[in-house]
Amino acid sequence: QVQLDESGGGGVQAGGSLRLSCAASEHTLYNYNIYWFCQTPEKERKFVASIKRKGTDTNYADSVKGRFTISRDDASNTVYLQMNDLKPEDAAVYYCAASSLFYFGRAPAGAMNYWGKGTPVTVSE
Repeated sequence: QVQLDESGGGGVQAGGSLRLSCAASEHTLYNYNIYWFCQTPEKERKFVASIKRKGTDTNYADSVKGRFTISRDDASNTVYLQMNDLKPEDAAVYYCAASSLFYFGRAPAGAMNYWGKGTPVTVSE
């Protein structure tokens, strides 16, 4: 069992930045491919970004390419999502997830093995 804890969410004005963190409860993060999803009320969780084990590959949703960067520090058991130039449409609850499989392109939320509880991001005009 892997427990994931997100942090770093909050409120920001459009054009601002946030850095989300996803920390694992034990030193096991290096075993998994890590994903970020976001969800707004009454909508399905949507793929945002992913990073392969050892950080050898990354993928991004088209809507965040060039603005968001995913990275991992296995020594500290943490994955980050740097979010720049935030837009009101980025507002959502952001979840990190872990999977033993790596999906190129948009990853299916239903295929994740573990989920965090989410951290909210709000973006004002």
